[in-house]
Amino acid sequence: MNAAFDLLTQGHAVAQAAAMLTEQFGLSQRQAYRYLQEAQTIKRPVAVSAPSVAITIKVPGDIVTTLREHAHATGSTIGDVVSRAVSALVARERRRG
Repeated sequence: MNAAFDLLTQGHAVAQAAAMLTEQFGLSQRQAYRYLQEAQTIKRPVAVSAPSVAITIKVPGDIVTTLREHAHATGSTIGDVVSRAVSALVARERRRG
């Protein structure tokens, strides 16, 4: 998406940008056009987050139930909820000293 956005902001025509994306990333022309179409709707590049790593943890069943319900109610994933919670906890602990 960001590559498509960059090509469009550099003034490349959509057909030329599609060809460049196809060659550079091994995309089909159809997928390249989809990225370009979506890139035309954004005002700036999208943030790229660090890759996720799977971990296994054990927590009480009632916490799992609450976690699933919260994720569903907020339209988030369980991983996103846990990541935000851990980040907030670590930040709070650092402020305490």
